Amino acid sequence: MTQISTPVPGAEGTSAPPSAPRRLAPRIHPAWWVALVSFVTVMCAAAFTAAPGLFVDPLNTELGWSRATIGFAVGLQSVLYGLTAPFAASLMDRFGMRPVVTTALVVITGGALSTVWMSEPWQFVLGWGLLVGVGSGSMALAFTATVTGRWFVARRGLVSGVLTAATASGQLVFLPLLAWIVENQGWRPASVTVAIASLVAIPLVLFLLRDHPADMGLAPYGGEYAPKPEPARGAARRAVTALFDAARTGPFWLLAGAFAICGATTNGLVRTHFVPGAHDHGMPITVAASLLAVIGVVDVIGTIASGWLTDRYSPRVLLGVYYTLRGVALLFLPSLMAPNVELPMVFFIVFYGLDWVATVPPTLALCREFYGDDAPIVFGWVLASHQVGAGVVAFAGGLVRDVTGSYDAVWYGAGALCAGAALMSMVIRRRRAHPSDVSSPS
Repeated sequence: MTQISTPVPGAEGTSAPPSAPRRLAPRIHPAWWVALVSFVTVMCAAAFTAAPGLFVDPLNTELGWSRATIGFAVGLQSVLYGLTAPFAASLMDRFGMRPVVTTALVVITGGALSTVWMSEPWQFVLGWGLLVGVGSGSMALAFTATVTGRWFVARRGLVSGVLTAATASGQLVFLPLLAWIVENQGWRPASVTVAIASLVAIPLVLFLLRDHPADMGLAPYGGEYAPKPEPARGAARRAVTALFDAARTGPFWLLAGAFAICGATTNGLVRTHFVPGAHDHGMPITVAASLLAVIGVVDVIGTIASGWLTDRYSPRVLLGVYYTLRGVALLFLPSLMAPNVELPMVFFIVFYGLDWVATVPPTLALCREFYGDDAPIVFGWVLASHQVGAGVVAFAGGLVRDVTGSYDAVWYGAGALCAGAALMSMVIRRRRAHPSDVSSPS
């Protein structure tokens, strides 16, 4: 049962010290319930991330569209996902998380449903590329950064890892289901399933998500009470200003470049092209989709562990290790493709899953170190580079397959790119403490 402390005067009374909470936190701090609701919401909305790789072969067979055409729509979705994220973080500051996330879920639902009646490529680009891209970008990892920034001081790295893993958990739930639907019922019922999953998350957001701990008279978990800040106006201007300010610093370009390669080697390549690539070697679609689902299972472990490690070790070193291991794994992948799942392929899936988005917690930690209060917005722009990289490779992978009849060149090229990402991460210098800083950056 919640204990109530002596009330602290608020807006209607005299001012009180910002560090004094109005209520004592319950035994289980509400921040953990907010994190749980956020996790479930992102997991439900993640159905859209599981679908593109499953649609490549059916759309190619039924409608005669090239893989490059399909990859273009998927790539546009990835790019818009990234470009929307910085503005979404600002909109959450202006209007709150609840209306922004609810609107995003409605847009995702509409975009997925619109593809059911499509017969031309531009309709796929409009529904799956534009609408789903903008809707998903409005939730994205900027939502994770906002939740952790407002509700947590202690355990931020851990919670960042847990919420990042929500997408992978959604992939675990939806990939086998959608693969079965595509193989037995067709791709249109699979689109409807994606829409329903996003729709189910809306009541959770409307009734359970809380915007700020001060709304409940509480301090953030592990921190001191502070009044809720006034809504930030000029959301678009703030997002652009934060970009221009960050772009004057070297760490931004290093983080953005490395994260672009991260997106290219995960969402753009493996998520979009692993299933059709494995199918080229005789592996059934449902089996290949199940392997991607296993990546989702292991990714939950890897991302949470990465958050835990980020609270204790240098994020630069962690990123260097993650990208190096990912590159080595991709160089071996072409030799592992076969009609049946052999032990080396299982090892690759587990190994790659541990590294899938383990890069997010240390990247977010570096954004906080260098950019302070603007970190969620700056991270949104870094995420935009991630999605641009994903979009380019989603299209390029399909184009290479159309031209050469094989994905091998793409796997090898992506492995080589990871070496560059590792180098960029390792050369980021530690931020120098400024005399005006309250405390040294972690």
